[in-house]
Amino acid sequence: MTTPLLRIGTRGSPLALIQAEAIRQRLAAAHPELGAPGALEVVTIRTTGDLVRDRTLAAIGGKGLFTKEIEAALLSHDIDLAVHSLKDMPTQLPDGLGIVCHLPRADPRDAFVSARAKRLLDLPQGAVVGSSALRRQAQILHARPDLRVVPLRGNVETRLGKVSDGKVDATLLALAGLARLGLESRVTEILSTDLMLPAPAQGTIAVEARAGDDRVLRYLAPLDDAATAARSTAERALLAALDGSCRTPIAAYARIEGKQLVFSGEVLRADGAEVFAAKGRGAPVDAAMIGYYAGHDILLRLPHGVAGLV
Repeated sequence: MTTPLLRIGTRGSPLALIQAEAIRQRLAAAHPELGAPGALEVVTIRTTGDLVRDRTLAAIGGKGLFTKEIEAALLSHDIDLAVHSLKDMPTQLPDGLGIVCHLPRADPRDAFVSARAKRLLDLPQGAVVGSSALRRQAQILHARPDLRVVPLRGNVETRLGKVSDGKVDATLLALAGLARLGLESRVTEILSTDLMLPAPAQGTIAVEARAGDDRVLRYLAPLDDAATAARSTAERALLAALDGSCRTPIAAYARIEGKQLVFSGEVLRADGAEVFAAKGRGAPVDAAMIGYYAGHDILLRLPHGVAGLV
C-alpha cells in the first residue's frame, strides 16, 4: 500500500510516540483494512513547546504550545487525526476541530520521585523540588511551605535525570506517563488525590480530528471510552469556566461512582497560601454542567478574580 488510509499526527517525544502507537494499534485491531501494512502512518511534528526548553510554559504562551503546529497540520489536511495528552490541550480549539475520541483513562495521580525522602511530606526543610507546572508548584507549597520550588522543564527522562544527578531533591510527574514509559520503578510515592488533586484530564489520551470528517470519525468511534469522556469533559469545563491556562494553578478530578459522576476542583494562589475548592455530582451526561457550575462557584469566591491568584 503506497498511500496510507490514515495519517496520525503526534509530537516526537518518546511518550508522545508511545501514545500514538496506542491509537495505531487500536485502530488496526478495530478495522481489518487498517491492519494492512502501510495503512496507518505516524507523522511526527515538532511544536513550539518542544523547541523552547529554557523557559516555563507560562512564560512563553501556555498550553497551546504543544498543539498549535499539529492542529495546523490537521487543518491543512497533512494529517487525518492528532493524538494528544489531553491535559496539554487548551479548552478553546481552532474552528473546525474537535476532541472526538478518548482512550480509557490511566491512573491520573501524580508521582513523587526523590532520592532524599520516601514521601513528599518527609522531605527535609528547605529541600529543592523541581517542577514547571504552576499547579504542582502551588500544591507543593500549600502542603510544604518550607520547601523551595524551582522550574524544571524537559521530557520525562530529562527531569528524572535532574533528580538522579542531585540538581534537585525531588520532582513530581504524572504517574500515567511514567507507566507508559515503563518507568514505574522510579516512583517513590504515589500521591493521593487528597494531597495532590491532578491536572484536568491528566492520564487521558485524546484524539483531535476535523469536524465533519465522517470517514475519520467512523474509524475512531469504536475506540471512544464514554466514562473517560465524561470525566474529562467535567474537568475541562471547570478549566474553561475559570479561563484556565498554564498561568493559573487549577486542579480537577472526576470519577464515576455507580451512576453518578463525582467531581472535585480547586484553584490555588500561586504561592500555595490559599485554596478555593468546589465539589459537585450528577449524571455523567451532565458532566459539562457539573464542571462549569463548580468553576462558577469558585469564581464567586475569588475577591480579585483568577488573575489575582498569580
